[in-house]
Amino acid sequence: MSPRDYPGLSYWLETAGEPLTPRPGLGGDVTVDVAILGGGYSGLWTAYYLLRDHPGLEVAVVEAEICGCGASGRNGGWCSSRYPLHPATLEARYGAEMARETILAMYDTVDEVGRVCEAEGIAADFRMNGILSLARGEAQLAAVRMAQVAYARLGFGEGNRLLDEAAARDRVRVNGIKGALYTPRSAAVHPAKLVRGLARAVERLGGVIYEQTRVRRMRQGADAALETDRGLVRARRAVVAAGEAYLPRTPGFERALVPMSSSIVLTQPLSDAQWAEIGWAGGEGLGSQAHTVDYLTRTPDGRILYGSRGAPYLFGSATEGGEAAFERTSSEMRRQLTDWFPMLRDADFSHAWHGFLGVPRDWNPRVDFDADRRLGVLYGYTGRGVSTTNLAGRLLASLIVGRETPLARLPLAGHPARHWEPEPLRWLGVRYVQDAMKRMDAARDAGRPPPFDAPLAKRLSDQ
Repeated sequence: MSPRDYPGLSYWLETAGEPLTPRPGLGGDVTVDVAILGGGYSGLWTAYYLLRDHPGLEVAVVEAEICGCGASGRNGGWCSSRYPLHPATLEARYGAEMARETILAMYDTVDEVGRVCEAEGIAADFRMNGILSLARGEAQLAAVRMAQVAYARLGFGEGNRLLDEAAARDRVRVNGIKGALYTPRSAAVHPAKLVRGLARAVERLGGVIYEQTRVRRMRQGADAALETDRGLVRARRAVVAAGEAYLPRTPGFERALVPMSSSIVLTQPLSDAQWAEIGWAGGEGLGSQAHTVDYLTRTPDGRILYGSRGAPYLFGSATEGGEAAFERTSSEMRRQLTDWFPMLRDADFSHAWHGFLGVPRDWNPRVDFDADRRLGVLYGYTGRGVSTTNLAGRLLASLIVGRETPLARLPLAGHPARHWEPEPLRWLGVRYVQDAMKRMDAARDAGRPPPFDAPLAKRLSDQ
């Protein structure tokens, strides 16, 4: 990409408050202790904790574009305390004790992001505003209640409170609202300010970041290295795969993840009169119980960000192409936002963008380090990476240096890789599930029974 194109990737990058001039690329072969593929949250958090806790380590981060070019600079701004797996799924797979440990670790992770922002002077607009999971219509109430029951059973009922219709409407006047689950221990950030500030913190601690340097292959074992289009980055201790949704481009990781698209539209700043009608004074992150996933953020400058996973999966786990589909999705999303807030029927929109998040086959993130292969991996946050990458980076940094940590007990630690199906089965399966989820949402919203194939779609999606 041309440097002048980077601000146009998202409102966040446009308003990062700094020139997005690329750092120098790799100028030839180098040798370091740890070589990291990827200059997003995953790679930078790993580098940060390695350097902060182990001064003297030589760490290099290699980024194909600029830090924050991917999901780290294009997301919805939620720093969520919710683990990528539903609490009931966590409990069913790993037991109640492990589910509780994981939820507590996520609470601490949100706090940790705030602590690092303060300690490192990262002005990322971090604010503990909570999340409201809304039931839009009677049919969505069951999902909200089931989630609250699962949290309460695990001992987190006070931290995940069920609100009736009146209490929910007092917080935000969304069309069709019937209730909500309120989770106060979650935050919001300016994503691009966070990732750009984190990159500067890594450099202050002695790390080196090479931008506009594309990794072609990862060598493992005794000759561990990142092979790039500008030279070789050899690693004495570890190479780290931190490419998230773009990881399938790297040989050996083609089936590790599915890049799932997420599209966002953003309004112009609303007037005081419009906000008075909407409410939403607490600025909580909003989402409904749609299978296709939706999320809304109130920005500090008074806009509404609306995101959804509406665009279809691209064959071969591609992250390029499909612009016409994204344009159609964005147009539909503008209409959908006025269904949430009818008073915005004549609102103007300033931005629209899209990006990709990484989805593992079983929806559970993976963090692992193989000392013999000198290979570290961390990926698979399913859209909750603003927070979960911090947890994953702390864990992987400790594994690389051989330091014991309670985080190594969590379900994402050493999680076995479960590969996605090869193409064209992957394309057929993912597209089918995406279509089924839309049909399930439509049936529920219309008060109809679920489609006959809903159980199959849920089983295939493994949620």
